[in-house]
Amino acid sequence: SNHALEKSLYAPETWVAIGNCYSLQKEHETALKFLSRAIQLNPKFAYAHTLCGHEYIQNEDFESAKRCYFAAIEADSRHYAAYWGIGNIYYKQEKFSEAEKYFKLAAQINQRSPILFVYLGMTSSALNKKNDALEYFKRAEMLDEKIGICKYQKATVLFSMERFRDALQVLEQLQKICPREAAAHILQGKIQKKLGDKNAALKSFQLALELDPKDTNMVKSMIDRINQDADINEEQDL
Repeated sequence: SNHALEKSLYAPETWVAIGNCYSLQKEHETALKFLSRAIQLNPKFAYAHTLCGHEYIQNEDFESAKRCYFAAIEADSRHYAAYWGIGNIYYKQEKFSEAEKYFKLAAQINQRSPILFVYLGMTSSALNKKNDALEYFKRAEMLDEKIGICKYQKATVLFSMERFRDALQVLEQLQKICPREAAAHILQGKIQKKLGDKNAALKSFQLALELDPKDTNMVKSMIDRINQDADINEEQDL
């Protein structure tokens, strides 16, 4: 067994596996040490370069992350996760045209990954190409009907297009998959308010408050606004 251990210490996969463990525990510096060791053992190990990129992203060190992703692509030009990584950096930096370019490259290599189409949809929406965004979300859903983030983003785009009923339908589907997603209930409340259904909106906002207290101030101010509107309306009725 000693022999096997010795041999595995020279296998970059071993170091990647250890790095991943530390990554899951959010110990990003330690994870990077082990992943760098894997790259020392095999500089052409695209997956290890990409994982390093992901770790740097966690530390918000976008320049280092980008270098890792480009190193991954150099090692393997069809390593789609690295293209996604670069796109993700540009997306975070709100450089949406650049983000779109890299997400498209990733999706060309791997057309079976729903999450790539979700990111393309989010990017199209940011570039104000709403119909393109809906097409991308449709592709993502064809690959996996149960992706919560896809439904949420799709509802957000429909809301921005003032297609309120359609957005509500999508949120109903989302709540079957993830009933405890506060953001979905907040969006639902906003739509119900637009449709003039204040009681339903209040219920949605209150449920969001119960699910996630961290948005308390924002949600409370929405509830206050509905109550104020109701007061104003009553005064007008007098």
